[in-house]
Amino acid sequence: MTSSLHKLFSKIIRIGSLTVRGSGGEHHYGGGGGRTVRLRFVDAAAERELVTDPQLKLGELYMDGRILVEQGDIYELLALVKDNTLNEGLTLSMVLHGMGRLIASQVRNRLPVNRNRRNVAHHYDLDERLFSLFLDEDWQYSCAYFNPPGISLDEAQIAKKRHIVAKLLAKPGHRALEIGSGWGGMAMYLSESSGVDVTGITLSTEQLKISRERARRRGLAGNVRFELQDYYDLPTGQQYDRIVSVGMFEHVGRLNYRKFFNKVNDVLADDGVMVLHSIGQPYPALYNNPWMEKYIFPGGYIPSLAEVLPWIEKAGLLVSDVEILPMHYAYTLRHWRERFLANREKAAAIYDERFVRMWEFYLAGSEMAFTHEAFHIFQIQIVKKRNAVPDNRDYIYEREAELRAFEGRRSPLDRIAV
Repeated sequence: MTSSLHKLFSKIIRIGSLTVRGSGGEHHYGGGGGRTVRLRFVDAAAERELVTDPQLKLGELYMDGRILVEQGDIYELLALVKDNTLNEGLTLSMVLHGMGRLIASQVRNRLPVNRNRRNVAHHYDLDERLFSLFLDEDWQYSCAYFNPPGISLDEAQIAKKRHIVAKLLAKPGHRALEIGSGWGGMAMYLSESSGVDVTGITLSTEQLKISRERARRRGLAGNVRFELQDYYDLPTGQQYDRIVSVGMFEHVGRLNYRKFFNKVNDVLADDGVMVLHSIGQPYPALYNNPWMEKYIFPGGYIPSLAEVLPWIEKAGLLVSDVEILPMHYAYTLRHWRERFLANREKAAAIYDERFVRMWEFYLAGSEMAFTHEAFHIFQIQIVKKRNAVPDNRDYIYEREAELRAFEGRRSPLDRIAV
């Protein structure tokens, strides 16, 4: 093992146990008392690459099969590192890479080029069979709501839709807009439960195709429609009584928050209500995780509440409710990862083993962000007039009870054909 990598592991791993087998034999790190992980480097070059740029190279080396986790799994490795302090483990090369990414991020954020369509296609236009391997029956690709604790993934995704729709206070005759409509599940639930006419917009051609077919099969084509459209192309003056956006805001980009909320102000009715559901992080980030940016979500950015709230206010909108869900996405991602790995042979048949390791690293790294880095979900309820919603939260739970009764009467969902 290279001396620099040995020195890095020695500084980082103090709690738990890490065994590393590489070019120089086997080495042990940590004082025990925590997680136990065993790694093997397949080639000496991998050792040198990892120490120069761990943020990018750990994921790449794992994808390429040049780092093997022989005891534990990749989540346990990432969590073991986060269980320990990283402050003393920074090398000059790591600092320089970080500075370079900071500069590149600042330059990229100032380029007036809209790559939303391309960025969305990179992730959401993947083979639809992939998503069938790990999502719930409604293909909800966002944080579930595990209330009460211990319910199944399918039950938790229904609970998420129920919770959001209760906050919308939707009524028959309302016109609703969903910004980022996924595979159509939220729009169909909202329409069927509340008698609402829904327009969903997406930038994914694959999601658009499936959403339209699902609405047609359920006889909702007259009340639920889906369009391939970006939010900023919505015509000014076209008003909606309710707006919902779930898991889309992470793709807006922090320099576009003014544009996003100004558009919300344009299209939300004076007595309207919006619910915005997004991943949040505890503090603004200097730059995106380079591996996630390169391989999973190019152009994405996870905001902090401090970055979002000022733009809501500057757009002339009011925040009427904020709820933080700290660990629900960790539970969701754990379900997804376990389901995906149970179907890894099917995933490899769709793509290949390198893709399977990439997706496993993505799910594990995302889960670790919620268990160790204080990432969370925030739900912001937004209005123009403060009397658009009641002045207490009892209505949410009362409406959820009504929605549970609706769910008992609702026709079963068709499995999405793949």
